[in-house]
Amino acid sequence: MLSDEQLLRYSRQIMLPEVEIDGQEAWLNSRVLIVGLGGLGSPAAIYLASAGVGHLVLVDDDQVDLTNLQRQIVHTSDRVGEPKVESAKQTLAALNPDIRIDTLASRLEGEALIEQVEAADLVLDCSDNFTTRFALNRACVATGTPLVSGAAIRFDGQISVFDSRVPGAPCYQCLYAEGEDEALSCSESGVFAPLVGIVGSTQAAEALKVLAGIGEPLVGKLLMLDARRMEWRSLKLRADPACPVCSAK
Repeated sequence: MLSDEQLLRYSRQIMLPEVEIDGQEAWLNSRVLIVGLGGLGSPAAIYLASAGVGHLVLVDDDQVDLTNLQRQIVHTSDRVGEPKVESAKQTLAALNPDIRIDTLASRLEGEALIEQVEAADLVLDCSDNFTTRFALNRACVATGTPLVSGAAIRFDGQISVFDSRVPGAPCYQCLYAEGEDEALSCSESGVFAPLVGIVGSTQAAEALKVLAGIGEPLVGKLLMLDARRMEWRSLKLRADPACPVCSAK
């Protein structure tokens, strides 16, 4: 049962016919794992917190650096040197004290990764390396947890939803083979600041849709953005029958 304060706080989305009380309660009762509190994780976490996702688990082993502040909007100048998860928690708690926020200032690996993914209703991959992306994908396929994946480099972004609960849906490794170029990162290649805001916000939108059963999530689709021209493209994805992760599931 929503309190009077919650009804007021979330009133603008409760009035949406697709959301109403049931959708808001679905968000309040959800646990979301956000891996990476950088350029993508910043806007994604802010919008999930403000929308009222009841339990956020923030994972990042890095500290806030001055070079982050050009795009990582969940952090502030006075928090340079602090763990990113603690900096993010301060921002999110101030924005919405109504939700629970847990932090893990370490890399999730092995059993700890499986446990966190299994406990979550949905995972946001906001990481910046393929090793983490492949590990998250394997854990999500193994546990049947929906995965919302985003990436941004230079002026190019992409978003997709991988949900092994949907028959015939591809997983992340159907799209990318292991052994991709790990050097392709913002620190090496640069990134257009608003791009990560657009991609991270879209990840939040897809997560909210999946959690409340709204509309058509980007399952089996890859949404690609060229921010130079502000042009979007949508590609259909198919499961790889030879995928080493999901083909035998």
